[in-house]
Parts: sequence; structure tokens; C-alpha cells
Amino acid sequence: MAVISSPDQSKLRYPSEVNSIQVNFCRNPLCANFGHTPAVKVSRGRPQKFGVRITDTYIISGGRKKIGRNIPSLICKLCRQSPTIKSNQAISEEHRRISAYLRKSAGPRCPNIWCCNHFQSVSDAPDAYQAFGKTAAGAQRYRCKDCGTTLSVQTKSTSGQQQSHKNRTIFSLLMNKSPFRRICEVADISPSTLYNRIDFLHRQCLAFAGEREREKLLGIDIQRLHVSIDRQDYVVNWSNRIDKRNVTLTAMGSADNLTGFVFGMNLNFDGNLNPEVTEIDAINNGDYDVDLPYRKYARVWLKSDYLDALSQIKSKAKPLVPSSLSERIETKYANSAVREDYESTDEHSEETQLPRNGMQTHFEYTVYGHFFYLRELFKNVGKVRFYIDQDSAIRAACLSSFWDRIRARTVDAYYVQINKDLTNEAKLKRQSRIREALKRAMAAHPTYTEEEIQLMFIRARMAKMKPIGKWGDMWLRHPFPRMDEPKKAVCHLTNYDDYNGEHAARLYYRATLAGIDRFFMQVRCRICMLERPFKSPARAGRTYFAYNAYNPEIIVKLLGIFRVFYNYVAVGEDKMTPAMRLGLAKGPIKLEDIIYFIPEV
Repeated sequence: MAVISSPDQSKLRYPSEVNSIQVNFCRNPLCANFGHTPAVKVSRGRPQKFGVRITDTYIISGGRKKIGRNIPSLICKLCRQSPTIKSNQAISEEHRRISAYLRKSAGPRCPNIWCCNHFQSVSDAPDAYQAFGKTAAGAQRYRCKDCGTTLSVQTKSTSGQQQSHKNRTIFSLLMNKSPFRRICEVADISPSTLYNRIDFLHRQCLAFAGEREREKLLGIDIQRLHVSIDRQDYVVNWSNRIDKRNVTLTAMGSADNLTGFVFGMNLNFDGNLNPEVTEIDAINNGDYDVDLPYRKYARVWLKSDYLDALSQIKSKAKPLVPSSLSERIETKYANSAVREDYESTDEHSEETQLPRNGMQTHFEYTVYGHFFYLRELFKNVGKVRFYIDQDSAIRAACLSSFWDRIRARTVDAYYVQINKDLTNEAKLKRQSRIREALKRAMAAHPTYTEEEIQLMFIRARMAKMKPIGKWGDMWLRHPFPRMDEPKKAVCHLTNYDDYNGEHAARLYYRATLAGIDRFFMQVRCRICMLERPFKSPARAGRTYFAYNAYNPEIIVKLLGIFRVFYNYVAVGEDKMTPAMRLGLAKGPIKLEDIIYFIPEV
């Protein structure tokens, strides 16, 4: 992917807006500076006797010095919060990478790069081409009127494939937890053929989802969405016997809690960049000589920065240990406060390394790109409620990308924290006690429904909420959490105290990460390469994961394929797919409809 850089950016107080993206402002929703950027210039030195002195409600801080790099930040004079400065260009690049599948293909055009029609497709400029018969396969052929070069319009997605009838079998096996070697045995194909078919299926899934979601999701009006957002880690095996360190990558996912539709599942990895070429260009471009937000390659991990991060491991945050729910919340706040950049939640260790093929992106930039992609998807949605994991990177990106809609009160954001360390037996005991308490409450209020009982208890607890953490966030302990979310607590991040008690309680009641957690569970259960790994010991204390990938790009493709399968093909107990529930499909989509899909041009 091409990257763009302005040599004058580093001379500015903060990075300028790029493609309508600007995130450098106070991220406190209750502050008057929320959504308002600093002044471009401020007066320095002693005030002149005559003239206008330009002041600002922000201070630009140099940040905390690190070995070979600097992380500048803003200090809001109004609320004293200090968000770190981000590269708008890097966010724009990640947004473009994540949302690329939504862009409509230009269609066939003259392949001669020196021809004036090279940038004009047959559909955009029909007068520049003339029909020129058909190919042996029956595809329409055209001839460029300027240079005489011929081209054809694809009529079959499987053109050039031998044994294309095996595509359905391969697709089905991939989605049903079959190891790659078993797929090769069952389908009687070679490993190279399998990887080629995965590339093909990934292209078909993106094309299918792109046209369906571009035409319908971006075109229909939806009254409201309750969207859960979380992250999931994946381990890539080492591919060099000399260096047996794994690569750890993180995917950002978002799903509608009501329908289960997954809007995106994006890995912090860009396979289009070459690490060696990028490193050389970064050095020649002077990236190491300027602060992080002003770099040409601000969104990816460069070698020197990764080594610096490893050198800081011992002074970083304490690992999270099983404890009470309140202590877990406080520990997460404390861990984010001691990081050089509290929004940077990438986790490295001496046992991990950067990918050898492609480049790992800074997770916070992938999160920002994901939220601006959601902003594009949700432009016709009346109200959006985001329920997010307690993660400082996700919080900052959510508030920054939807700041205007938060102020307009059409978007709200909630932290959701649960204790995931309980055993299944402990969960069952807690759920039994909760059911008994609910029965007693319903017996005491026989005219109330179960939901009304829960809302009554939530309103009572709303009056007893106490602040937790550095920023004084108010947390509510959910009185009746579900079994899959035991000991649940919720924090309203965008609370303007403008909702009445009933409305506010109902939003707390609906707070859950179930939508995206259900998808995460299915990823682990259905895709062999992405299941929670069975470890086998290796030398030097490192770990080899039996079924995991060796190339991160395969994870990107499998997640992309599975998102389409999950949304459009797999049916639930109600015999409906998430796409049907959301109104994007009238019935379950057959695998053949995706395999043989031809996008409109």
C-alpha cells in the first residue's frame, strides 16, 4: 500500500488533517475541548505592546523520552488529561486498508500503461472501446480504440482453474476445523493448490461482501445498533530454526449484539509491505530523526522501535493476575497509566519477534482504522451504542472517531469488564445463586417481568456507583450477569447525565460483549489454524504450536473468509443467518453463490 508523507509535518504543532481525519484533541467527552483541536500557532515570548496575542487551551508536551524516539502529547488546560499525539496519515492508511473491500472495482480497462485509456474502464468510457468478438470461453472481448490492445470481461470466477468442482469441498473443510494436510488428503490436492484456492476463496468472499455491504449496509436506514467490540490474539509459529521466537498478532472485531452480524475482523498486519524495503526507505526518509506521529511509516513497527520496546519490558506494567473484579479494573487503569503511550497496548516479550513477511502495524492504529471504517458503515444508523472491552486504545479510538456524534447524542460508549478466570463449576454456582435471588425478587414483585426486576436493581445500584481509576470513571456492578459473563461491571464513558433513570438503566442492562465473543468462540472452534493452541515444548523455553500458521497473511485470509461464512452462510437455532436478521439477505447464502460470484462492473 502506498504511503504519503509531507516533509513539513514535523514542523507543525500537531499533524494536520488527512482525508477528513483528525484525532488530536482532548479525548474527555465531558471537557469543552473534546473534539476541538489546538491552535495551529501560538504567540511566544513576551507580549508585544501592540498586537494580538494568540493563546491556546492546550500545551504541546514533548512526551517521555525513549531510546531513539519521542512520544509527544497534548495537555488539555481545561481537564488536565494528556492524550498522546497520533498520525492522521497513518490512521487514514489503516482505514483505507481495512475498508478496501467496499470500493467498487473499476472493471476491465486497457492493459497498456502508456495508453490514454489505461485509466478509463469499459463501463466508465464505453466510447473508448469497441466490441471485438468473444473468447473461446465465451467472454466478451473489447478492443481499445486508441492503441488497439484487446481485453476481455470475466464471465466465470473460476476461469483457468482445473478441477474447480473441488472448491466447495475445500471451502467447507476450511470452515469445519480440518487441518491443511487432511484437506489435501480429502480433496486430493497438493498443498500449493490448497493455498491457491484459499487466495481464490478470500478474493471471492471480499468481492461478495463488498458488493452486498456496499449496496445494502451503506444504503439502508437502521434505527439503532448495539455493537460489542473486543480483541483476540493469534500466534504465528517461527519459521527459522535459528531464531525460534513466535510472532503474536492481534485482531480487532466488532459485532451487532442483537443480530450477531460481524462488521469487521482486522488483524494488525499489512502483507503488502516488505520489511527490508520499508526499513531502508524509513532510514532514507529520516523517520528515526522525527517524533513518531510525524513519520512516513508511523503505523508499522520498525526494527529499532521494536528493540526499544523489548528493552522497556522490565519497567512496563505488571501482568494482570486473577483477582476480584474491582481489582482487575483498577489494575488495567494502573497498567495503562505507566505505559509511555497509554493508548499503545501492543504486548511484546523476549520470546516474540516481528513478522519476516509483511509488517506488523501498531495495534492502536489498526483500532483507529477500524473505527473510522465503522463510522463509514454507520452513516445511516440513527443511534449506535458501543460496548467495548476495557482497553485504552479502543476507548481513545472510539471517542476520537465518533466525537461529533457523541456530542450530538446519537452515539454512546460503555466499558464492559468481566472476570474471565472463573472455572465452569464456579460459574454454575454463581448462576444458581443469581437465579434464586431473581426468583425471590419476582415473588416480592409479582406484577413485574424479569426484565423489569433487573432494571429496578440496576437503578438502585446506579445511585451507589463509585469512581475507579485515574480518570474517576463510574462503574456499575451488574446485579444479574449471564453465565458467560460472570461478575460483570459496566462504565458509561459518555455520560452527560441527560438520560432519565429508566433510559440509563436500560442501556446498562443491554451492556454485553456477547456478540463479538460468540464470533471469537466460533473462530476458535471452526478454524483449526486459529484454535486455542495445544502447546508442545521447544528449546530455549520457547513454544511451538502444532497447528498454527507460519505466515501471518494466511490468518488475514482465513478471518476474512470466515467472517463472510459466519454472516451469510451459517444459520443459528432460528434457522437464520446474521445477515438475514440485519436485513442484508433474504435467506442463507449457498457456498456456490460465493464461489461463482461475479461482481457487477
